Amino acid sequence: MSIHWERVGTVNAQLGEGPHWDAESGRLYWVDITGRKLHAYHPESGAETSYSFDRMVSAVLPDSDGGLLLAMQDGVYRFDEESGESGTLRKIAPIESELPRNRLNDAKCDRAGRLWVGSMSMDNEPNAGGLYVLETDGRLRQALSGVGCSNGLAWDGERKTMYYIDTPTRRVDRFAYDDATGEIDRRETVIRFSEFEGLPDGMTIDAEGMLWIAHWGGGRLSRWNPQCGEKLSEIELPAPLVTSCVFGGEELDELYVTTAREGLKEATLQNYPLSGSLFKLRPGVKGTASRRYGAYNE
Repeated sequence: MSIHWERVGTVNAQLGEGPHWDAESGRLYWVDITGRKLHAYHPESGAETSYSFDRMVSAVLPDSDGGLLLAMQDGVYRFDEESGESGTLRKIAPIESELPRNRLNDAKCDRAGRLWVGSMSMDNEPNAGGLYVLETDGRLRQALSGVGCSNGLAWDGERKTMYYIDTPTRRVDRFAYDDATGEIDRRETVIRFSEFEGLPDGMTIDAEGMLWIAHWGGGRLSRWNPQCGEKLSEIELPAPLVTSCVFGGEELDELYVTTAREGLKEATLQNYPLSGSLFKLRPGVKGTASRRYGAYNE
């Protein structure tokens, strides 16, 4: 699929991840997990802002009170961006504090404003992670256990469905989803990656209900029909470690893509010097809006 990509911003992240488009501010938030940084990019002005922390940060989501929620190494924190100081971090939900070699990974909010956040072992311990839900009233519950590396999340409201990626399984699974309660059941696999495609990482869903999936080790994005498991198209990028994607822009017709450079050999970095960059492309379809924590999202 011949679609032009462009690099945006100046950041070369170690492990770029967790892109989130904030329509209210017109900014793209994303993180560098192992670089322990939060980045914000404003396309209209080209302005970039970065914040550094003393622990890993894996995802960022605005909340209904005007702050930011950060999924970090040991729990969910609220960050007051206006102060510009990392000292404004406040932990609101410790997660897996009894497992110091685990860390949080991908996170997203559903339409009801709940935060879904998963975990993984930093030592590649199999099935050591979980998937958790932070309700809008602050209650935390576990939705799944025995997870290898919790990654992509997406919801299709019309079909009352949640899609989920546990990366080592090479699968995208579908759950029946209750918007009112946030309960999931009837798990089934709808997409399988072959060993030649890399590993499925982050994902998003477009306005037509098709899934866009980042290929870790595959150097591309792919678009899939989850109703039949068919791959519809793919877009190659100048980075072998493609980590996640999100629709943004005023019309939600731009696709922002994060990548990584961590662990790549010097020869590979010479061939792919843009690894770790943030990219933007126009895929020809519109996406769905990123959700805020704590409030119902249309």
